[in-house]
Amino acid sequence: MQNRGVHFGPGLTDQEVEQIETTFGFCFPPDLRAFLQIALPVSLKTAGNRQPFPDWRAGNQSDLQKRFDGPWEGMVFDIEQNAFWLDEWGIKPDELQDAIDIAHRYVSQAPTLIPVYSHRYIPATPSEAGNPIFSVHQTDIIYYGQNLWDYIEQEFGEHEEGWYAGERYAEFTEAQYFAAHRNIPFWSRLVS
Repeated sequence: MQNRGVHFGPGLTDQEVEQIETTFGFCFPPDLRAFLQIALPVSLKTAGNRQPFPDWRAGNQSDLQKRFDGPWEGMVFDIEQNAFWLDEWGIKPDELQDAIDIAHRYVSQAPTLIPVYSHRYIPATPSEAGNPIFSVHQTDIIYYGQNLWDYIEQEFGEHEEGWYAGERYAEFTEAQYFAAHRNIPFWSRLVS
């Protein structure tokens, strides 16, 4: 990651991890927690003024909350603007606010998505190593890593020009693609 311009600060302490988890109401999966406690990614040289990594140590609580809210806000946008609706939510109400309320009931029961980098997220549950990384842009959701370590290789590894993260799945059947990733309630259902 350092070869790709990522700058690191000292890892999070146990106390910092506990404070973050208490403030935002989730628990880091053990692999993400271990990674953040070894060294905390704080910036990317090529990102300009944009901060693609969550600032877990010194970040503004409101800014961090916006990152947590990003997947939901994107879904609301698609419900409002792009007729997004899941069959299991029943018949979509005519009133937009009623539709949003129904969707919120389902999404609030889904595992929390923890921001990792830019619009990449890892589910908080199950609380074990090996959860996939999702790339979430509104309701355009794909797997971006089979687990945290695979994700780091996909996002920050050395690759040939023109390479993209989904290239390795080009020969997979749909069943093989989904079998290669842990199923996460609700979120895996949205993967396209």
